[in-house]
Amino acid sequence: MKRRQFIQTAAAGAAAATAIAMPAVAQSAPEVKWRLASSFPKSLDTIYGGAEVMAKMVSDLTDGKFQIQVFAAGEIVPALQAADAVTNGTVEMCHTVSYYYVGKDPTFAIAASVPFGLNARGQNAWLFQAGGNDLFNEFYKKFNIHGIPCGNTGAQMGGWFRKEIKTVADLQGLKMRIGGIAGSVLQKLGVVPQQIGGGDIYPALEKGTIDGAEWVGPYDDEKLGFSKVAPYYYYPGFWEGGPTVHAFINLDKWNALPKQYQAALTAACTYANTQMAAKYDVVNPPALKRLVGAGTQLRPFSQEILEACLKASNELYGEISAKNPDFKKAIEAMAAFRSDQYLWWQVAELSFDVFQVRSRAR
Repeated sequence: MKRRQFIQTAAAGAAAATAIAMPAVAQSAPEVKWRLASSFPKSLDTIYGGAEVMAKMVSDLTDGKFQIQVFAAGEIVPALQAADAVTNGTVEMCHTVSYYYVGKDPTFAIAASVPFGLNARGQNAWLFQAGGNDLFNEFYKKFNIHGIPCGNTGAQMGGWFRKEIKTVADLQGLKMRIGGIAGSVLQKLGVVPQQIGGGDIYPALEKGTIDGAEWVGPYDDEKLGFSKVAPYYYYPGFWEGGPTVHAFINLDKWNALPKQYQAALTAACTYANTQMAAKYDVVNPPALKRLVGAGTQLRPFSQEILEACLKASNELYGEISAKNPDFKKAIEAMAAFRSDQYLWWQVAELSFDVFQVRSRAR
């Protein structure tokens, strides 16, 4: 074969190979555009921002081929209907807190946080490394959902109240905005729980429709203006020691994603989970200083209240477990993991933290 003919033949072969290969590459990395319904208002760069962090990372990891557009609460569906929109396919995914959906099944609460559950480190350890997330994804299948942890606020505050809460008797008849299974616990002690989205809490407090409200912590609470209408700020939020925020994905859409996109989305959610917790730890201390400096009355819940709530929590878990095998399986798994976590925690983490706090006080 002459040299010129060989070059022409080789070039033609390369072009043909490229023509064959290009569609295969395109098929393996298709253009995908999803919508995400958040349960949070845009004003909260911390918790709403977690979805934006995740969506940007997905785009970066896929060279812009997989795009997720984030919509705030109310733009597509109301805050507390985000999971329904995922189940029925109105949107491909949402960013929400699992305990918002205890009305469907109380098992939803355990995936996020329950009274006297795990702290943030323990929650992450259980979900990511000890089978917790696999357990919940088996449960979520009933609702056509695949869940991935996508944020954690750390231990929350106990909420804002229009009057002081000194004893268990002060809880009688108290109308309080509180999410998830915690409302059922406090109901045992006379509280009238109200499930209200974050953007609607301020007007309810201002008008006196509710007497108290919990949300997250100093930074978010300051942004939402609660200190203007309720002077007493209590801690700790024993119902949310380390609440997980989830990305809920329509199960059919998840299964249809290319494997590399599933990996990108999982990695992005895990990144957002870490970033949210870190951001809250940065922004909460100065926000608490500002609130107290402006006149907020910081108060601890009394030992009497904490003990009564712990007793009520354990009673409620027993009652639900007797009727709901999914709940029983999850709460028992969480409790067993919690026992070992705090056995370890009291040896290293707690002793170190207590010494540091005392040293700071001196």
